[in-house]
Amino acid sequence: MTSTDDTFDGTFPFSPRFSDAAGFRMHYVDEGRTDGEVVLCLHGEPTWSYLFRDLIVALSGSYRVIAPDHMGFGKSETPEHRTYWLQDHIDNLEQFVLALDLNDITLVMHDFGGPVGMGLAARHPSRIRRIVSTNGPTPFGQHTLLDRWNANTAVAPWFQWIVRAESQGRLESVLGELGFNILSTLKLNGFENHTRINDTWLRAYGSRFVVPADSAGAIGWAKGFAIGAHRFEVPEAAALDAIRSKPALAIWGDADRTLAAEHLLPLFSELFPLAPIHRLAGVGHYSFEDAPQEIAGLIVEFLKTH
Repeated sequence: MTSTDDTFDGTFPFSPRFSDAAGFRMHYVDEGRTDGEVVLCLHGEPTWSYLFRDLIVALSGSYRVIAPDHMGFGKSETPEHRTYWLQDHIDNLEQFVLALDLNDITLVMHDFGGPVGMGLAARHPSRIRRIVSTNGPTPFGQHTLLDRWNANTAVAPWFQWIVRAESQGRLESVLGELGFNILSTLKLNGFENHTRINDTWLRAYGSRFVVPADSAGAIGWAKGFAIGAHRFEVPEAAALDAIRSKPALAIWGDADRTLAAEHLLPLFSELFPLAPIHRLAGVGHYSFEDAPQEIAGLIVEFLKTH
């Protein structure tokens, strides 16, 4: 497992912090102004807060940037006797946010960080100030959700592989070796900026998964999809109205082969019909790796003007 004090050759120079609020040792980054507005960055599969390293630097001069690692990812603990479904991650994030008493939160969500963050928004809309979706779906009780999700699954190699591997009984064995096959797994989901890849980059993403037991989080997210164990949070009417009124921004790499803009961006548009959407040509699923400076610039401008 990744050492908690590893800076990955200075590419992740942030002091590690930990919270036990959710019943396990959750690692998080907390950088910038202690009195600043909170920007809460939520990663997905199979990444961790390392994904946001450029954004943390870009925002920390003016904001308080917090980036937790979900249970079983990054520098967080991987408890053996826990489940790793969507609702578990929402529960964990809720306990984390309440323990730190975070308010006026701008959510920056990537991949399954989208459903996790929107779950938090459904439970605590008064704590949310803005919504930023970056190649991450924003499920929030839309009646089109199931149809859009199924349409996306039909064209996404990653989800097709998950279903096939689970039916053949090899999902756990393949994802249990993420320390070895991390590059092929990330590439299957999609990134285009290969200049980012070097030994440090591979170690940052792969060293989290040294032995199969380290991969419980990554396996849980994939398996939960395959067997239908994940439960999207459905907001009450008051929460729906409250979140719809918040400033929102979507940034989407159009070369995403896992979460297709055609199928999943409409979830954002249905919720925030007047919100700006920036579609980035040639940028893949891991948009923060493909276009870190461009995305940081868009988010900085959004925060300044909203």
